[in-house]
Amino acid sequence: MTAEQLRAMRETNPFRPFTIHLADGRTLAVPHRDFVSQSPGGRTIIVYRSDEAFSIVDLYLVTELEVQAPTGSGNGA
Repeated sequence: MTAEQLRAMRETNPFRPFTIHLADGRTLAVPHRDFVSQSPGGRTIIVYRSDEAFSIVDLYLVTELEVQAPTGSGNGA
């Protein structure tokens, strides 16, 4: 996983929720772009949960970004 790939996923409009899969088998849900931030160099990310807890992750340990299906009216607009 590259810093640019995560940055692009975070900045996609409209935003689509995604799940970060880690090498150790854990998963981290990102329901909104405000729930993930990246260090200026891009290698470290912080993923927040709705209860104010957070995980600090080395981007090199991310194995997959699983993007949820789009929601809405289904008209493609």
